[in-house]
Amino acid sequence: MNITNNTILITGGGSGIGLEIAKALSPDNTVIITGRNKEKLDTAAKNLDNVVTIQADITNESDVDRLVEEIKYTFGSLHILINNAGHAYAYTLSENSDSYNKAVAEFATNYFAPVRLIEKFLPLLKQQTEAAIVNVSSIVAFVPASNIPTYSDSKAALHSYTQLLRYELAKNTDVKVFELMPPLVNTDLSEEIGGKENGIPASDVANDLVKGLQEDIYEIRVGNTEVIYSNFFANSEASFSVLNP
Repeated sequence: MNITNNTILITGGGSGIGLEIAKALSPDNTVIITGRNKEKLDTAAKNLDNVVTIQADITNESDVDRLVEEIKYTFGSLHILINNAGHAYAYTLSENSDSYNKAVAEFATNYFAPVRLIEKFLPLLKQQTEAAIVNVSSIVAFVPASNIPTYSDSKAALHSYTQLLRYELAKNTDVKVFELMPPLVNTDLSEEIGGKENGIPASDVANDLVKGLQEDIYEIRVGNTEVIYSNFFANSEASFSVLNP
């Protein structure tokens, strides 16, 4: 698809993968980054051209409604929605770990927020001659990791939803649906599970997304995700052991 002269919204755009995607796309597009922390957003956008910030909590319905209205009336269009914001807890199910409440918080950000954002923005996206939705899932959408159990669950749910959304929107709309599937990435979110030491650069993920959008690669499996994906269907037990040694 065309990735120039678009209006693009990136959730969780103040740091990590979201910020690197903003850097990669902003030279040729208008990029809106959103998140809870206005100071972080403004700092991220300060040295970037064509990037504007809107503070919003995507798990809050009134914030989402305000975000939709502001984009509609300030920019008049939206071509690409990138659901990147994520929330994760590192723990194991064998602990007395309050897994229920952790799962609720993770699903609120990682699954239910994208579903609501897509539903609210879809009428605007459908008005374009070409538009796209990008859902950022994870390698653990295929193979769960024992140190982030309910985060893995939320990404598996997002993967399933994305497949069905792509199938439905392909029938009678011009909205393309992409899924970006990173492995462990060096971000603040992943620090607790070894991302600083073992994760790939967030810029690699952003570069693969740009390539995937340009070439209409609807499942963008970054780095080791491709290996895990291939092995999962050949031998799911072996794939599980890779992430859970």
